[in-house]
Amino acid sequence: MRMSIDARYVNDHFPGIGRYVYNLIDALGPQLGTHRLLVLHNPALINTRHDIAALARHPNIALVETPLRPFTLGEQCGLPTLLRHLRTDLFHAPYYVRPYAGLPCPVITTLYDAIPRLFPSEVSVRAQLLFNLLTRLAVRSSQHILAISASARADLIAAYGIPAARISVTPLAASPSFMPQPAAAIAGAHARYGLPERYIMCLSSNKPHKNLAALVEAFGTLPAASPNLQLVIAGHWDARYPEARAAAERMQIGGRVRFIPGVAEADLPALLSGAAVFAFPSRYEGFGLPPLEALACGAPVVCSNTSSLPEVVGDAGILVEPTATAFAPALARVIGDAALAAQMRASGPPHAAQFSWQTTAAATLAAYEQTLR
Repeated sequence: MRMSIDARYVNDHFPGIGRYVYNLIDALGPQLGTHRLLVLHNPALINTRHDIAALARHPNIALVETPLRPFTLGEQCGLPTLLRHLRTDLFHAPYYVRPYAGLPCPVITTLYDAIPRLFPSEVSVRAQLLFNLLTRLAVRSSQHILAISASARADLIAAYGIPAARISVTPLAASPSFMPQPAAAIAGAHARYGLPERYIMCLSSNKPHKNLAALVEAFGTLPAASPNLQLVIAGHWDARYPEARAAAERMQIGGRVRFIPGVAEADLPALLSGAAVFAFPSRYEGFGLPPLEALACGAPVVCSNTSSLPEVVGDAGILVEPTATAFAPALARVIGDAALAAQMRASGPPHAAQFSWQTTAAATLAAYEQTLR
C-alpha cells in the first residue's frame, strides 16, 4: 500500500499540529512493514522545530517536496494532481482545510476539536461559518476520521452527526525529549529566561477558551509567603486577546507575571522540569498535550477537569473547576506541601509513559488498513 501524509503542516505556524504530524510519521516508520509512506512537505515553509530530513532514515518512508502551500487555491487542484502522479492508495490529511474534490484515493482526516462550534461567542461569525462549512466538507469527503481523544470524538459525533464507526480515537503522546531534566539543564534554562528558582508555569496560547485570565487571578490571590514566586506563561501570544495581561495589571501583579511567547522547543523540558507547579486552566481541549508533557517532565500538575483533560491527566495531577476560586487553593496546596509536590513529581513520568507515539501510530495504521479494506 502506498500511503501519503500531508506534512506541510510541520512548520512554525502550526506548532501543535506540526508536533502531532512529525511524531506520528516518526513512529509509523518502524511499523510500516510492506507499506510505503510518502511524506509531502514544502521546504520553503519556516520550520525551526522538527528535522524533516531525519524521517527519511526509515527505509519505507520517502520525502516528497512540493511548492504547494496550505490554505491556497493552488492546492485545491495541485494536491489531487500530485497524489495522482504518486499513485497514492490512501491520503491522510492532518487538518480539515484541504482539497475536498478530485482526490484520486480514499482520504482519512484528523479532526482535533469542535471549539468554534462549542464556543461560538469566542470566534467571529465568519470564523464559525467557515469552520462549520469546511469541517462538514472534510467529513463528507473522508472515508474515515481520526479524533485525538474520546472526549473530542463524542463532541464531533454530536456536532456533525458522524457515524460512530467512521471515527477512531488515536490519542497523542509526549515527545521522547520530555523527561525530567538534570539540575544543570534547569539552571541553564532559568538563566536564559531570567526566571527565579520558584515559579508556576503554564504552556498555552492566549485564545479565550485557554482561560489564562482566571489563572492570573488565582495567582494574584495566593498567600504572600513566597514573594519571589512568579507566574510564567509561555506560548503564542495573540494581541486580539489581552485579558490575561489586563488581569495582571488590574491586580497590580504585572511584575510577577511573565509572558514569554518565544520559548525554544529545546528549552521546554527544562522549564517544565524546574516548575514548582504546572497550571493549565483551559476550559476545553481536544487532547491537552501540555499537561501530559509537564507530567512527563515530573512537574506537579494542577489542571482543569473539563473535556479531554481528565483522560490525559488521570489521577497523576489535581483536577479542579476552571475558575480562579478553584485554582488558587489547589496551587497553594502544592506550593505549600513539599511532600505532596515530591509525590506528584514521582507519579508524573510513569503516568505519561502510558501514552506513546508507538501506540498512536499503531492505531493510525490500523485505521489506514481498515479504510482500504
